[in-house]
Amino acid sequence: MRRIFFSLCVLSAFSRSNAQTLDKMSWFNEPEKWEIKNNRLTMFVTPQSDYWRISHYGFTVDDAPFLYTTYGGEFEAKVKISGNYKARFDQMGIMLRIDKENYIKAGIEFVDGKYNLSTVVTHKTSDWSVITLDKTPADVWIKAVRKLDAVEIFYSFDDKNYIMMRNAYLQDNSPVMVGLMAACPDGNGFNAVFEDFKMKHLPDERRLKWLQNNK
Repeated sequence: MRRIFFSLCVLSAFSRSNAQTLDKMSWFNEPEKWEIKNNRLTMFVTPQSDYWRISHYGFTVDDAPFLYTTYGGEFEAKVKISGNYKARFDQMGIMLRIDKENYIKAGIEFVDGKYNLSTVVTHKTSDWSVITLDKTPADVWIKAVRKLDAVEIFYSFDDKNYIMMRNAYLQDNSPVMVGLMAACPDGNGFNAVFEDFKMKHLPDERRLKWLQNNK
């Protein structure tokens, strides 16, 4: 009986670990051309699409492709990205979204012929921060870690050494749409590839502290 019970537990754990495969995620602004194969998403990014609210430019857009799942609480998400960027502001990466007025998107953005590590944080209005790269990497890993009311954004060129590029506020105790975003505000579209998307649950720090104090 113990062996049977153990086998059932393993099967249950295996099912849970595969519950967030790409083909079980949902589209927000589904692009015309996309494919999922072997935990790899390829898409032709919708031309003239983006996520931005009001500040500096004076317009609001909310129409770029976004493949997402919904998570509550705290988590870590990471993905390997590569694209044949062509036009100004071509971009791709990870997005965390509560609603149209509260979201974070982070990844690579192509500006003036250069790759930039880019983060847009939106709370009613958007802001934009960039780190210009002195090289053109074939691919980049982007990782987002949600802890309480903050999200830490990291990048890596080897999936081993991660460097923080932004720490930003995001309301806690709210479900978050999290997944893969690409946009082409100024061009005619480009091919984007997302590989090895992974989600990991992180235990709530306040709950752990309460348990520690109330043994």
